[in-house]
Amino acid sequence: MATGSEALDTMVERLASTADPRRRYEYVLWLAKKLEPLPDEFRQDVFKVKGCVSQVYVVGQLMEGRLHWQGDSDAAITKGLLALLMAGLEGLSPAQVADLDPGFMAQTGLQASLTPSRANGFLNIFKMMQAQARVLALQGLAE
Repeated sequence: MATGSEALDTMVERLASTADPRRRYEYVLWLAKKLEPLPDEFRQDVFKVKGCVSQVYVVGQLMEGRLHWQGDSDAAITKGLLALLMAGLEGLSPAQVADLDPGFMAQTGLQASLTPSRANGFLNIFKMMQAQARVLALQGLAE
């Protein structure tokens, strides 16, 4: 299943081809360690992902018609899941993100090894990113 994002397709393929759930976790934790710190000004309720057990913030910004993401979480696995989504959706247009089918998440094989609350958080982070993309698309049209 091609998502429309080369980076996301590559990560999904990498995770899907890994039989060992521990290796998937290690990859997600590695992504978390690469995430840049989130500036304090973005640690606001408007950027906080609802429905996550851990504290998760994600901020989308539109630059020259392309989305750029920043975010953070206080839980390492959640931070890695956020990092995966941020890297996968980086540089896409708002329409591409808004139209993305969340089915790619199941293909990663991560759902099977995540607790139900983490799997739900993963989906909630993605939905928040889609919602921000839709708002930014409308703002882009208004400018």
